[in-house]
Amino acid sequence: MLVSDFDYELPESLIAQEPALRRDLARLLVLDRSNRLLTDSVFGCLPEFLVASDVLVLNNTRVFPARLIGRRLRVTARGETVLGGRVEVFLVRRFDALTWEALVKPGRSLLPGARVEFARGKLHAEVLEWRPDGRRTVRFEVDGDFDRIIDRIGRTPLPPYIKRDEEDRLDAERYQTVFARERGAVAAPTAGLHFTPEVLDRVRERGVDVVEITLHVGYGTFQPVRVEHVEHHQVEPEMYTISEESAGSINRAIAEGRRVIAVGTTTTRALESAALVEPASPRPRVAASPRPTPTDLFIYPGFSFRVVSGLVTNFHLPRSSLLMLVAAFAGREVVLDAYRHAVEHEYRFYSYGDAMLLV
Repeated sequence: MLVSDFDYELPESLIAQEPALRRDLARLLVLDRSNRLLTDSVFGCLPEFLVASDVLVLNNTRVFPARLIGRRLRVTARGETVLGGRVEVFLVRRFDALTWEALVKPGRSLLPGARVEFARGKLHAEVLEWRPDGRRTVRFEVDGDFDRIIDRIGRTPLPPYIKRDEEDRLDAERYQTVFARERGAVAAPTAGLHFTPEVLDRVRERGVDVVEITLHVGYGTFQPVRVEHVEHHQVEPEMYTISEESAGSINRAIAEGRRVIAVGTTTTRALESAALVEPASPRPRVAASPRPTPTDLFIYPGFSFRVVSGLVTNFHLPRSSLLMLVAAFAGREVVLDAYRHAVEHEYRFYSYGDAMLLV
């Protein structure tokens, strides 16, 4: 299967640079898989497409401000330490309390041993080693609580296709779901960005069971698929947790033949990663994972979904692993036809864009 099979034409003007004026004013394209019927709606009407027997599963991960802006420290010929040029450090993956895998700019000049100062000396970092794919191992020195300082001085890690000349403080609020609780993601589970407390209240009023799980979205979600054949692509591991209570609600729905609707590709990957098939049982079940559990599950056409029977998601990049997951759920041609409809009707694409419901 070729990666080029998942390409489509998208005018640059449809790549959303700002969130909708109000979260639930984003548009919603509803795809009924049974008859390929498309319905144009708005996200605030999502509850109308759900029924009382449904289980809606949210990813409650919380984005932390992973972009750090600092100045390089240089030692002069006289042995004096002075501030040099601007440096950006993007935190990717934590190894221990103060050691991280990171992306740095400018990368080529920051050799092992290079030091960086942040927030006028409140935080320091040293580059320890170069890693594959342009990444670095960085160790921090801090007087105080590292996470609190990062939350105070860091910037929102927006996707590269959202262009900002300067930091927009609105992003700190809008690039975060209203149900975000568990700190640890470097990217938002964007399908959840459209929910408001009022929409969730109306979902519950319809009798829908709303449950939460956690998958911390990693930097790999931004990475392009660089291989020619889909089967050769690998997804970076991400950590997920599923409580006993959430697993119980989902498993009761599966046992009773009710719909499990995942909000986002991240939720989908976590649920399908946790799916267990037992010979003695006619239906699969989801295993609780109260401790962080890694998954590198890559879902593409041919995958057999065992848990998820409905999906809320945004419109994804051409040739991306996220688009392949959606195509696996509804069929490649069906999804690409829906995308062509979305382009023709000027839906807004990607993280700050509009949404789809596939049932």
